[in-house]
Amino acid sequence: MKVLVIQQKMIGDVLVSSLICENLKKAYPKAQIDYMVYESTQPVLQGNPAFDNLILFKPKHRKSKKELFKLLISVRKEKYDLVIDSYSKLESWLVVIFSGAPKKISYYKKNRTFLYTDTVIRKTKALSNIGRIIENRLALLNPLNLKIELETFPKIYVSKEEKQYAEKLFQKSMLNNAKKTVMLGILGSTADKTYPLEYMASLIDFIAEKKEVNLLFNYIPSQFSEAKKIYDLCKKTTREKIFFNVTGNSLRDFISIMNNCDVIIGNDGGAINIAKALNKPSFIIFSPWIDKLGWATFEDGKNHISIHLKDLQPQLFHNKDGKTLKRESSQLYKKFSPESIEPQLEHFIEFHL
Repeated sequence: MKVLVIQQKMIGDVLVSSLICENLKKAYPKAQIDYMVYESTQPVLQGNPAFDNLILFKPKHRKSKKELFKLLISVRKEKYDLVIDSYSKLESWLVVIFSGAPKKISYYKKNRTFLYTDTVIRKTKALSNIGRIIENRLALLNPLNLKIELETFPKIYVSKEEKQYAEKLFQKSMLNNAKKTVMLGILGSTADKTYPLEYMASLIDFIAEKKEVNLLFNYIPSQFSEAKKIYDLCKKTTREKIFFNVTGNSLRDFISIMNNCDVIIGNDGGAINIAKALNKPSFIIFSPWIDKLGWATFEDGKNHISIHLKDLQPQLFHNKDGKTLKRESSQLYKKFSPESIEPQLEHFIEFHL
């Protein structure tokens, strides 16, 4: 049996959909499970035994019809028995069509059911604390009637060498091993997913005043100026606890460093999903225009806590659709003050730090 699972999207989605591969491997241990993802997300899957082969959808496949056609032909040659399309966009539709697989599963979409042999309706509400995003991904396995207990927690695997790298980096950077280490997700992937910089600095001051901790910033080189601005906005006593340059040089470096931290606090995004897959407690600040119910996975009020402006001021969201909220995100963020977040944040840091 040969199976292809498709998930061309970002880190969080790729980690969640890896659960499809893991459960298929559990149910069909002798099957060949292949996983198609964007090349940029490959590092979070390194060492994962849930699949046999990674099929990388690269930038050239978007830029060149010739390269895309080569990829589609290579998929066709594999003669898959089953394709599970958890992306369900034009790119994956082409892969599904060319695959020639006799069984094809995806989500129900009007006027798209002809592409698949089985479709699943997405849930609008989560039935458990694993979260709606995970429940919907696992629902794609329903047509197979698997006789197993489903795995529900995405995993990232860190090698012995990577653990040693992080330990040596912490030692070289003079982090105090007697203190807990906090990774701070100071920036979102875009401005409308980023808690205002001055507000973030205020929350970092709050953490530093409450606890004796090591503080690390998660940012990429292109975000250096914004990260430095947050650093400069922090109090002098806070800056003394921040190890600004402990960032690593790659996504695997970040994974290694995050694995050596105790908790993550900050904006929703890939870093949060990586931390959760490493089994690290998380405190998440959601953007006003993002639907918290989708990505607030494993919420238990203790190990994983998230906060959204809608939790505090629901009246601001009445009769507003996603496009409107996205357009008004900067104004809404201004109403999401650090003082409104501090009570829940204090609960989190008192328990974990």
